[in-house]
Amino acid sequence: MTTCEVLIVGGGPGGSSCAWALRRAGVDVLVMDRARFPRDKICAGWITPHVVEALELNTGDYAANGLTLQPITGFRTGVVDGPAVDTSYDRIVSYGIRRCEFDHYLLQRSRARLLTETPLRSLVRRGDTWVANDEIEAPVVIGAGGHFCPVAKMVGRTNRPEGLIVAQEAELQLPAEAACLVSATRPELYFCDDLEGYGWCVRKGNYLNVGLGRRENGAFPAHVKDFVAWLERSGRAPAIATKARWKGHAYLLAGSVSTPLVDDGLLLIGDAAGLAYPESGEGIRTAVESGLRAARTLLAIRGRRRADLIGYEQTLRANHPSAGVADLLPRSVVRSLGRWLLGNPHFTRRVVLDRWFLRSNAAAKAVLDAAA
Repeated sequence: MTTCEVLIVGGGPGGSSCAWALRRAGVDVLVMDRARFPRDKICAGWITPHVVEALELNTGDYAANGLTLQPITGFRTGVVDGPAVDTSYDRIVSYGIRRCEFDHYLLQRSRARLLTETPLRSLVRRGDTWVANDEIEAPVVIGAGGHFCPVAKMVGRTNRPEGLIVAQEAELQLPAEAACLVSATRPELYFCDDLEGYGWCVRKGNYLNVGLGRRENGAFPAHVKDFVAWLERSGRAPAIATKARWKGHAYLLAGSVSTPLVDDGLLLIGDAAGLAYPESGEGIRTAVESGLRAARTLLAIRGRRRADLIGYEQTLRANHPSAGVADLLPRSVVRSLGRWLLGNPHFTRRVVLDRWFLRSNAAAKAVLDAAA
């Protein structure tokens, strides 16, 4: 029987961040993942300076290792098939990364024991410990396997259907001769007119990621089809990108999980806990933050019972409110105001970008400022 102090199921940013923090404190950590790393993981993929700081990443060393780290100093935003607004900053506000590189780097840096290419098949509670696959014993298990996390599934996680986001995207290396209007320093975001989702074009050096995500309501395939057709008409992305094989995935918005995020000797983090920001759907920052918070919780307490861990869940729910701006207004109002607001440079900068996507503390009163 293999033993460890903490078993983390899922080697993405949340799991590897948690493992990194625990290992620095001398905790014996084993990370299990069904994938082989580097894994084929596509994602619009950018991280804010806040994430860089939280993970103590040396951006110079990261880029020096040949890994993609594209400085972002602006955005182009609008509504699909409508006019666009260009917003520029006088500083780097994010970095474009490739998830296949980023996830592998963080996992290796964690210095945890790794058990890859191994799916979680069973998880049972025996006394004060958990036993995984009848061969791994640990007093604490952390579910970090994303929306389809097997730990979350095995402990009976349930969620509100309206909080499910579905997405399709493609990422490819651009041939030298390919024409691409998307700037590497300025990702492009195009909202659906009902504000229930958005499409994106994110260039990271010679790599281009295009995709669309929105709340699941049965209309998703039609929106993807319309977005791809618009990309081709507008010339925003080369034909090879729009004709590439798109891959699908799903995640839960904050507040969507209706069951506990902790149990005796168990915590859920990242997308397994349903923590994506309601307005942007971003999950990397919330995965990293929840992973680090889970580690701090475990290091600060002696007990491992649910009562000992409940503070972790209470903090997550308090810091990740479930309602987005569009949820606070009638659908008819959202549709009528959406195009006008997203065409307003002040609203775009202070609300859409600073508050929704960059999560800037300086934009805490952005909605009121934009309405003034």
